[in-house]
Amino acid sequence: MFGATQLHDDVYIVCGGSSSILRFNAITHQRLADIDVKDLAKPGDIVACEQTSRVYVADWEQCVWRVSADGSDIKRWLPKSPSDSFRPLTLSVTSTRLLVTSQATKQLTQTDAGGDELRRVQLPEYMELEHAVESSNGTFVVSHENTQLEQYQVSEVNTDGEVLRHFSSSRLSVVLPQHIAVDSHGNTFAADTYSRRILLLDAQLTLRRCVVDEHQLNFKELCSLQCYRERSGQLFIARGRFLAVFDVLRR
Repeated sequence: MFGATQLHDDVYIVCGGSSSILRFNAITHQRLADIDVKDLAKPGDIVACEQTSRVYVADWEQCVWRVSADGSDIKRWLPKSPSDSFRPLTLSVTSTRLLVTSQATKQLTQTDAGGDELRRVQLPEYMELEHAVESSNGTFVVSHENTQLEQYQVSEVNTDGEVLRHFSSSRLSVVLPQHIAVDSHGNTFAADTYSRRILLLDAQLTLRRCVVDEHQLNFKELCSLQCYRERSGQLFIARGRFLAVFDVLRR
């Protein structure tokens, strides 16, 4: 599994080597009809936007696909110019904007709901990008490896790419693509892959607590955070070929 998200009452999953988007009912877990995205070669990530009723799929280092909820409208959406150096790795979305990370260019590319580019943020050379999310105050929280320190970090950067603060730990790892999630209060969820737990960082990227530990996960595979739905308090965590959902609202 490479990505999972929820749009309305359906869960959408992309897997490596498949051009299909798997769909399940989020309540009954019933398998629904797959969505076949012709020419989708290397699915690496998927996110959903309820305002547009679309899911967006990163075709690794090639393009971003935009797909309607039922699969009736499928479009190769970004980049808009074939000559663009846009090479997507992972995605995140707010109500009106899409954010794309690119390891090749070490850039964050932000677009509006129509796909028009708003800005590109050039990040430091030592950042080996994994994932990025726009915060409620307009900065970006970035999951990356610091190649100088050989350490996994979660950093907050401004629109000029300047690092404002970071959280690092030798125990965290980027063996799997490490998604992060940010809530409306500025808290950040990050996966401690090897220790099989999910950490909660505050708005200053200081460790608050562990919200899901290895005993709650109850499996041996490495874990990766997929997405967080703040309204329901649900956290999606991938473990190998399986997807686990935790209610962290009251934790």
